[in-house]
Amino acid sequence: MDRFYSNGKLLLTGEYVVLDGATSLAVPTKFGQDLIVESIKEPQLIWGSFTNTGECWFEATFDVPNLRLTSATFNTDKEGSAEFITETLRDILQEAKKLNPNFLNVDNGCIVKTNLTFPQNWGLGSSSTLINNIANWANVNPFTLLWNAFSGSGYDIACASNNSPILYQLKEKQPIVTEVKFNPNFKDDLFFVYLNQKQNSREGIAHYKQHKNEAKALITDVNSLTQNFLTADTSKNLGKIITEHEELISSIIKQTPVKKRLFPDYFGEVKSLGAWGGDFVLVTGNDDTKTYFKQKGYDTIVPYKKMVL
Repeated sequence: MDRFYSNGKLLLTGEYVVLDGATSLAVPTKFGQDLIVESIKEPQLIWGSFTNTGECWFEATFDVPNLRLTSATFNTDKEGSAEFITETLRDILQEAKKLNPNFLNVDNGCIVKTNLTFPQNWGLGSSSTLINNIANWANVNPFTLLWNAFSGSGYDIACASNNSPILYQLKEKQPIVTEVKFNPNFKDDLFFVYLNQKQNSREGIAHYKQHKNEAKALITDVNSLTQNFLTADTSKNLGKIITEHEELISSIIKQTPVKKRLFPDYFGEVKSLGAWGGDFVLVTGNDDTKTYFKQKGYDTIVPYKKMVL
């Protein structure tokens, strides 16, 4: 039996513009996903994906080595999701085979189980952790697998295999990953609040690309904010950086910052993470933070030190 594990991710700075070469600060999370492979004699790949509560939400069976689908079941209310998930998985596996022709090129088969340690709707990287795990299983480059199968900056792939905060940059289409120390002494004043909806990263990227020409002129400013974020010495100073960062990204993507839109009366600062409009936000606050957000109907409030690896 083989087991592979990848960390989840959160992008703290440089959202969107990381696609065009900005230096961004990202952190791996204490939550992630594993992939367990057990060999069987039958020439089949029997796949099962499980939630953090142990429920099987997706099953599929493929013949090997040609990966012909023989059955699939998906626990969802959305029509067409079973077909989409199945094709996505098959595409990833086929791209892995192209990168390593020996992958799954065997007479026997295997049972594969994936297990999330966070709720699917949290947006911490169910796709990136899967891609990184499959890449490790297939012994191929996870960034190449990502870009052959999908798109994206790749910062989430970097977080999947790093156990400390990182600075991430794309330079001439190559990922540059630098481990950094980001362990603020005011981390008890930092919280992640879930906005009760999962944001589609692809839709967010598509929207950004409509305005990306404006972004390139501001990359230097984003890089400076990333460095300032990394070295902030108090939550108050970090709050000022957050406000400036939110206004800058807002000017690029033409969307209202989340604090102005949802929490104008909040006493701390609020920063969108990743694709604006869903998933988690980072907030500065104090002992009253949880009360404020729960009164607003946001019940998932995770302290920084319980989220970040």
